Amino acid sequence: MPTIITKDGTEIFYKDWGTGQPVVFHHGWPLSADDWDNQMLFFLHNGYRVIAHDRRGHGRSTQTATGNEMDTYADDVAALAAALDLKDAVHIGHSTGGGEVARYLGRHGTSRAAKAVLIGAVPPIMVKSDKNPGGLPLEVFDGFRAALVANRAQFYVDVPAGPFYGFNRDGAKVSQGVIDNWWRQGMMGGTKAHYDCIKAFSETDFTEDLKKIDIPVLVMHGDDDQIVPIADSALLAAKLLKHGTLKVYKGLPHGMCTTHPEIVNPDLLAFVRG
Repeated sequence: MPTIITKDGTEIFYKDWGTGQPVVFHHGWPLSADDWDNQMLFFLHNGYRVIAHDRRGHGRSTQTATGNEMDTYADDVAALAAALDLKDAVHIGHSTGGGEVARYLGRHGTSRAAKAVLIGAVPPIMVKSDKNPGGLPLEVFDGFRAALVANRAQFYVDVPAGPFYGFNRDGAKVSQGVIDNWWRQGMMGGTKAHYDCIKAFSETDFTEDLKKIDIPVLVMHGDDDQIVPIADSALLAAKLLKHGTLKVYKGLPHGMCTTHPEIVNPDLLAFVRG
């Protein structure tokens, strides 16, 4: 399997297909690069080089006990970009992956990047505080941790079967294959890394990262996102970006790249080409 070795000895698995301008995909918690299968094939067939990695502790990368926080995630991306000598890259991040993109660009700059896309992404910050009164209470994320510890396998059925893809909505077209594939990806990763990552995606403040980004950024979000509510994420993030464009999808869920690729993919392509 293709991997790079980071400075702390962690193996980061990645896929790298095709030629042309690189499009780099950053997955959500607790998934893997496989979550981007549809988009990778779509962009590959449209003449792009497509790259996706498994975040440390996820998928086929090392099940790390340490470094499961945004600074190290961003450093791992920088190491991958350097190893593959990526230039003029477009970084597309979903959910936690959107936070990873923001921290990578904020921490390491945009010299290797041309554009970015944040889809259902966690920035600026998810958890409720005096500075972020519209956020989700810490107890929500404590509940995630408790459910993971109690029965990770069941938790990783309940999330995709319910709010992640909007399968809990009346009239939803439920796909057992999609639920099973979410479970498969989640169970490939390490429990410790996934536990730590809940803090990383919920409590990291990306405000200053967003302000630093000087390349065009498309912010895409479904207004029925039950995982990362739009009012405290995309609507705020777009205002912090120097060159941000907000696109809201009526009625679409958190996992809209999987449930509605026929809507999402053309918009992604138009932005990348534009």
